[in-house]
Amino acid sequence: MRPISTWNRRVAAAVLAALLVMGAIVWAVAVSIAPPAGGPAVTPASPSVAASSVVPSPTTTAALTTASPSPSAPSTTALATPPPPAPSPEPPVTEQPPAPPEPSPAAPFPPALVGQDVEVLPGAGPVVALTFDAGANSAGLPKILQGLANGGVPASFFFTGDWAAANPAGVAAIVAAGHRVGNHSMTHPGFTGLSDAGIANEVQAAEQAILAAGGDPRPFFRFPFGERDARTIAAVNNLGYVPVRWTVDTLGWKGTSGGISAGQVADRVLAALRPGEIVLMHIGSNPDDGSTLDADALPQIIERVRAAGYSFVTLDGLL
Repeated sequence: MRPISTWNRRVAAAVLAALLVMGAIVWAVAVSIAPPAGGPAVTPASPSVAASSVVPSPTTTAALTTASPSPSAPSTTALATPPPPAPSPEPPVTEQPPAPPEPSPAAPFPPALVGQDVEVLPGAGPVVALTFDAGANSAGLPKILQGLANGGVPASFFFTGDWAAANPAGVAAIVAAGHRVGNHSMTHPGFTGLSDAGIANEVQAAEQAILAAGGDPRPFFRFPFGERDARTIAAVNNLGYVPVRWTVDTLGWKGTSGGISAGQVADRVLAALRPGEIVLMHIGSNPDDGSTLDADALPQIIERVRAAGYSFVTLDGLL
C-alpha cells in the first residue's frame, strides 16, 4: 500500500473531527429530550405538535390565568375555597337551681307571744296598762279622754269595726291624743263558735273599718267576751295579731244597777296591782241605768296607782 500523503492525512483528520462534533450534537439532543426517570417516554415531534400536546402543570396554568385573564370567558381552573372554620363548641347548659322561696313576713309581735292570750306585760316592771273596749256606745269617751289628758296617761283602746264606722270622730280623737288602738272584731260575736273563715272575716273586716276611720289596730286583738281556745288563738295569730286579755276586769260595765260603784272599780284595780298589770274597762254606758263607772273612777285609779309607785304604758310594751 502507498503511504498516505500529508494532504490526505489532513483531510482524514478533518473528517474525523467533523464526525466527533456531529456525534456530540446527536448525544446532546438525545439527552435534552429524554424523559425524567420513571416518567413516560416522549416521542419527538415537530414544534407545532409539541406545543399543542404538552399539558401544562397546575402551577403554570394558575400563573398564566392570573397573568392573562380572558375577558370573554372565565377561567376553567378555580382556586380551592378554604373550608369555613369549625364553629366553637357551645358551652354546656347548666340548669339553674330554682330560686329559694321568699321568706314569709315576720310576725309583727315577738314569737314568744304566739299561742298566748296575754294577761300581763311580761318583764314590764312597775307599770300598768289601762285598756278600754268600745263596742256599744261612746257615752263615757269624753270623760275618759279628759281624765287621761289631765293625768298625762297613755292608754290603749279596742274598737269593734261597727263602733269605728259609727264613731269616726271618736277614733280620730283617740288617735290624735296619742293613744294605742286595737282590733275587737267586726260585730262582737263569740269566736269559739266561728269557723276559721268566719274568724278571718271578723278580724279583717274590723281592721279595714278601723283603718278607714283613721286608726291602725295591728297587731293587737281582744276576743269578744274573752271567749277563746287554742284554735281561735292560732287563727288570730295567723292573721298577724296577738290576743290581749287582761289581768283584772273592773266590772264597771255592770253599772250601778249591777251593784257596782266607782269606788269599787278603783278598789279592784288596786287589789290586782302587779308589774305589767293590764286593766279592762269600757267606754260605753250600762244599757239599763246609763252609768259610766269606768269613766267616773278613772281619776281615782290614776292617783292611787301612782301613789303605789307605778306608772302607765300602752300595750306597745308587749312589742
